[in-house]
Amino acid sequence: MFVIGQLISVIGTWMQATALPYLAYRISGRPLDLGIIGFSNTLPTLLFALPAGVLVEHWDKRKAVILFQTLMSVQAIGLAILTYTGYIEIWHIVFLAFFYGSAVAVEVTARQAMLIELAGKDALSSAIALQTTAFNLGRVLGPLCAAWLISATGNEGSVFLANGISFIFVILGLFMARTRFKVEGKSGENPGLRSEFKEGIAYLRRNSAVTSVTIMAALVGFFGIPLVQQVPALARDVLKTALDTEALIASRTSNLYAAQGAGALVAALFAAYMSSSDKHRMLLWGQIVFILPIILLGFNQNIGIALILLALIGWGTVTQLVSMNTIIQLEVPNGLRGRVFSIYFWALQGVAPFGSIFIGWIAQTWGIPAAAIVSGITCLVGIIATRLIFSAVGKSSA
Repeated sequence: MFVIGQLISVIGTWMQATALPYLAYRISGRPLDLGIIGFSNTLPTLLFALPAGVLVEHWDKRKAVILFQTLMSVQAIGLAILTYTGYIEIWHIVFLAFFYGSAVAVEVTARQAMLIELAGKDALSSAIALQTTAFNLGRVLGPLCAAWLISATGNEGSVFLANGISFIFVILGLFMARTRFKVEGKSGENPGLRSEFKEGIAYLRRNSAVTSVTIMAALVGFFGIPLVQQVPALARDVLKTALDTEALIASRTSNLYAAQGAGALVAALFAAYMSSSDKHRMLLWGQIVFILPIILLGFNQNIGIALILLALIGWGTVTQLVSMNTIIQLEVPNGLRGRVFSIYFWALQGVAPFGSIFIGWIAQTWGIPAAAIVSGITCLVGIIATRLIFSAVGKSSA
């Protein structure tokens, strides 16, 4: 019930994720504005993800997810009203992106910690893969639905309204679902947020596998994922043709997002089928298939090749994230899962605001191709260095 509701909601989320940067770039035409919106969307993770990791261990996680999903629906409806009335400006988008990101910073931690309560530890790998499959099926369908709605209505507000309504389904699914493997929140003496957070840090210091995953997540979050925010600029400026119209540009943008989503969906299905495979090996393959196409994207101006490269980037992104998520969920004990996952999520998305600004600045100063090359090569060097260092640490401690 949870996954069915989430699938409907995620289709709406990806519809909005496609339409919002398209609208912003249509208004301003500045790649840096896409970076600023990405900064605003992910800054709350930097601010709130770590305390959220401690707090969710004291909350009913299902109720927390319902609350923050409701706030996300309010944000989407706010965007719809502003767009329909014609008052929408870049600063509105930036503010509402911050509002949405604030809800996500807490909701993601609560939802990931809730999964084991829905499925149990034995089925956790499959549950993560199933949730990821729903997420990435929405990632394929969402951009296509967004392009159709924009074309049919001539207004991005219809997409935002549809997203606001879609949250009703995941909220209903959560009301109906039961957490049969629920881990009770902490009771008794409360040592305080700082002490509990220090416990999570101490665990990371003892577990080199989780620490290396967290560092590699930070590299991808700063240099890799922010590049995807530049898809509207890639579609409009790098892959432009002499016959371009707004309808063609909107269609090209949604096709690029859909290609990335198709690759991600294949990765999610593969992860579900290979749920018992070596997650560390899958992480390595995900990193390879993520980084090399990003570098190649910097040398390409052909739409067909760009679609293939973005599909590979989508596959690599999801394979990495599913592998990282599963490694952390299975390695970390119940009492620390919320805290350690929040640190990982902070590493992945907390650094992303600055990565968004950095990549956006490179894209505006030197162009999208230069941003892709810098992004890919930096990820490659950083991940190789991290693997070599922690491989040496593992051997010395053996």
